[in-house]
Amino acid sequence: MDMPDMPVNVPVDDPNADTEWNDILRKHGVIPEKPPSPTPIIEEALQEARRLAHENRLEGKTVDELDELEDEEDEAFLEQYRKQRFAELSTISTASKFNQVYPLQKPDYQRDVTEASKNSFVLVHLTSSLGANTESRLLTELWRELARLFGDIKFCEIKADMCIEGYPEKNTPTILVYKDGDIKRQIVTLKELRGQNTVLEDLEELLKSVGAIKQSDPRIRRTERLFNGTTTSDRRQRGKTEGGGTSDGEDDDWD
Repeated sequence: MDMPDMPVNVPVDDPNADTEWNDILRKHGVIPEKPPSPTPIIEEALQEARRLAHENRLEGKTVDELDELEDEEDEAFLEQYRKQRFAELSTISTASKFNQVYPLQKPDYQRDVTEASKNSFVLVHLTSSLGANTESRLLTELWRELARLFGDIKFCEIKADMCIEGYPEKNTPTILVYKDGDIKRQIVTLKELRGQNTVLEDLEELLKSVGAIKQSDPRIRRTERLFNGTTTSDRRQRGKTEGGGTSDGEDDDWD
């Protein structure tokens, strides 16, 4: 008499354990195959991260900083990277033709902004008509610093109500980013940044986000050493502590 097929309960202590018994059970399909270990995948990802970190270890360093690494890096590789850095700086220097904030007049807006943006980025600051607007005064100070630092970008200013009749004072300062004849970005007041705590580094992030400067632009790191080794925020805080006002002592062109 044939015995009926009956399910058999096979004792399994730990189906994930590496035992000879579990190998037999997996071979006969009693327990599922063990999932692949994530360790090799994690190790591969870590190795790739280390490789990229090593390849990019010189990214953003100035020529002086490269000179300091002569004892640590391969001489041929360092020389090649130094030449690449000099080429980048030469290109930037050639393109740096503005280096100041340009006051705008409404009749010339089309020529000085829209048309000019076909050749380079143009950033316009629509300023407050009232001297009491702290954010507008702050942005005017930062605009000057940006213009000196990024001479290949044209920075302009015009009173908002002179540019657009009836423009709300509460919307100042407004930043307009032009490229190729169009507005690429618009920021109304500095709330989108850090309000009255906005510093030069925040505006550099804006320039990077719109493609006006590269992430590796050597001038970005230079801002950390401007003004006797202090950052913009350090200078501004010191100016407030010593009696307020703009820290460079310049008069506001628009008040």
